[in-house]
Amino acid sequence: MAGPDVSIADARAMRRAGRELLSLALIDARNHTLRWLAAFEQAHASTEAAQPPTDLDPPLWLAGHIGWFQEYWTSRNLQRARGTSAQAEATRLASILPEADPWFDPQAVTRPARWTLELADGAALRQYLVDTLEATLELLSGSDETDDALYFFRAALHHEDQQAERFAVLAQVVDLDAQAQRGLLPPPVTPGGRDPIGFPATRWSLGSEPGGFVVDIEKWAHAVSVPEFEIDAQPVTWGQFVEFVDDGGYDDDRLWNAEGWDWLQQTGRRSPRYVEQLHGGVLVRREGRFVRVPLAQPVCHASWYEADAWCRWAGRRLPAEVEWEAAAHQGATRGFRWGDVWEWTASTLRPYPGYAPDVWHPLSPPRFGADKAMRGGSRATTARLKHAKARGYAAPHRDDLFAGFRSCAP
Repeated sequence: MAGPDVSIADARAMRRAGRELLSLALIDARNHTLRWLAAFEQAHASTEAAQPPTDLDPPLWLAGHIGWFQEYWTSRNLQRARGTSAQAEATRLASILPEADPWFDPQAVTRPARWTLELADGAALRQYLVDTLEATLELLSGSDETDDALYFFRAALHHEDQQAERFAVLAQVVDLDAQAQRGLLPPPVTPGGRDPIGFPATRWSLGSEPGGFVVDIEKWAHAVSVPEFEIDAQPVTWGQFVEFVDDGGYDDDRLWNAEGWDWLQQTGRRSPRYVEQLHGGVLVRREGRFVRVPLAQPVCHASWYEADAWCRWAGRRLPAEVEWEAAAHQGATRGFRWGDVWEWTASTLRPYPGYAPDVWHPLSPPRFGADKAMRGGSRATTARLKHAKARGYAAPHRDDLFAGFRSCAP
């Protein structure tokens, strides 16, 4: 399926994309999905696992789910023009794939069961992905240019772009070789060092204003007082993290909160995930091979527990969500760099004032009060999603994500 590359489209513009830009982006996203599916097929990555990753889905299921989601909320959705006022449980048209609902509706099949489902083969799923996109594009071409009329088309794009990063995480977990996933991920960057940046006390509007496409956990903007703070201009590097390890950071229980110390004892971890060697240079397992990593690159695949422990060791702390967001906007011309790795924050994920679940995932809200908020985006995150207001979240033990961190002064 041919189409122009609009992956570098500005995230702010994409949230208000009209029919033409949205159509190009949907084609680009589907091409990326098809390339990921081909990569797993080329490497003969199994969709069955004796001990499947507890937080991830098999590649065939993930590809089918992407097509199902788009079809379910666009071409099968008789209320699609109503936007956010549509009813989640409204009657749907039948799928072009009879088994789509029992196979790919996440509410119909548990994650462990997804690893043992007898699904259609790759060729049939590719055809499903092509057919569902064609139906979506045809409907989009006749849609009004309003936020309500475009809402579910924008939601389908947002969802597919999110799932692309899940393919990348799974590829790392199952050790998919570099040849199979060639060109799917940009290489890690090695930014130049910069001094921390200070910001005066301010009153910051945290969250997003109405208009365009806004996901539920960004609703709505509200004023927050932010005391004066200092924050790293870029994420913590491998060179900085090695000093923590060399100083016995993984053996000092004073640096870890109680849950983190328990996690450390259970896992036996002595470095972030996928690290094979830290002394004499950092050697990591990446894309099916061992790679020597420059010390100036950001730490990646670290859990929140490790990020928090490093900050305590360094006499610093993780930034609050509001500090990160304010710095990302106000520090853009002062060397504040983000988007290379997802960044853990000190904030536990909580709803903003005015929060209500999006109609397209009403039964799967975030784990408020349990997950940790993340900000930024990684090299596996499409540029369309890299918005300084965007929120990510994950359980603090997750170390399979493309995640690092930066620190603040106490």
